[in-house]
Amino acid sequence: MRLTILGGGGFRVPLVYGALLGDHAEGRVSHVTLYDEDPGRLTAMARVLADQARAAGVPDAPEVTATGDLDEALRGADFVFSAIRVGGLEGRATDERVALAEGVLGQETVGAGGIAYGLRTVPVVRALARRIARIAPEAWVINFTNPAGVVTEAMAEELGDRVIGICDSPVGLGRRIARLLGARPEEAWIDYVGLNHLGWVRGLRIGGRDELPRLLADPEALESFEEGRLFGAEWLRSLGAVPNEYLHYYYFNRDTVRAYQEVKQTRGAFLRDQQRGFYAEAGRPGQPAGAALAAWDRTRAEREATYMAENREVAGVGEREESDLESGGYERVALALMRAIARDERATLILNVRNRGTLSVLDAEAVIEVPCLVDANGAHPVAVDPLPLHAVGLVTSVKAVEREVLAAAASGARADAVKAFALHPLVDSVAVARRLLDGYAAQHPGLAHLR
Repeated sequence: MRLTILGGGGFRVPLVYGALLGDHAEGRVSHVTLYDEDPGRLTAMARVLADQARAAGVPDAPEVTATGDLDEALRGADFVFSAIRVGGLEGRATDERVALAEGVLGQETVGAGGIAYGLRTVPVVRALARRIARIAPEAWVINFTNPAGVVTEAMAEELGDRVIGICDSPVGLGRRIARLLGARPEEAWIDYVGLNHLGWVRGLRIGGRDELPRLLADPEALESFEEGRLFGAEWLRSLGAVPNEYLHYYYFNRDTVRAYQEVKQTRGAFLRDQQRGFYAEAGRPGQPAGAALAAWDRTRAEREATYMAENREVAGVGEREESDLESGGYERVALALMRAIARDERATLILNVRNRGTLSVLDAEAVIEVPCLVDANGAHPVAVDPLPLHAVGLVTSVKAVEREVLAAAASGARADAVKAFALHPLVDSVAVARRLLDGYAAQHPGLAHLR
């Protein structure tokens, strides 16, 4: 099989390649094409992957080619990973700074920052989807690009159910809960439902029995893992569920905004500077074998250790514990998804797919994040229980915002863009929404027409 990665110079590409190196089954990926508009990033990443292949000692490691020609990259692809970042990390840092100046959250995918990111990303991914449909119409597209829910919905306008969004947050959360309850994660059924970065674990069934109530009844156990420490046992017991970590931005919004305003450097600015150093080091000519991979490993360890540091400060839980540093494994989710489709190896995965009546409060085309049964025909959302009223309010409000982002990206109309900002639960003023849009339009050339 042939895999194309759009955004092939991206920092997390080695996670995907590492998973492919460990896949020894018949019918696995034999060729990986990295596509990126930045030749320097492509060079650095190709070196990291070469180091990975040498270190793994796999004789038939997937061949890697790199190109800046999109049509060349797509031609003959069986699977396409979309992992682009429109505006780069400089754009993310700007998104954070403009929002915080107005006293609202500027996180990458949540609130004003997520809206700004979506406004400049949706036109690009719509064009990519059209190109994929023309050049590689039989390819399955797996979307990593944030904000993943709205981007997947935008690409589905052209690609239908052949685009599937993935995220490692619910996977990691479910894995941590399962292990706490003494179960192997792969043997547990995770009752998870919501939108991307806005979902809840409402049950975890082991052998047909829901064991989540046992965890919720044990305050000490509840606060022994990342999300439990972040939200606190009392709040989780009040909810009767365990929220995705991103809901901390909603439930503790004022506290988090204040913490973000007080830091010397926002998360986006930190990653921008950190990765600038990594790419310079990994791309430097004349380095010995293994140097690029070593630089990547060091950078990744620092990145993981500092993840959501401000939120942990608000919760008063200090640094991340060793058990929390393991990611949800989005690369393993992607590999399992590819296997299920390509080999008809049925799997159950939490994915971003079109609703198709799964949640009655949303229309059929709305992309949601729920458990899905996957086979050769794609991902099929599993029926779920209705959301509680408090969750209905958040899910429908944020989906309405996503729809306004899609409308604004298509129309180019200022009114649609203002509406997207103003309707978001974390932006509490139409006047602030207008100032936010003006601020982003002044900073991002692609949004200048919205001023």
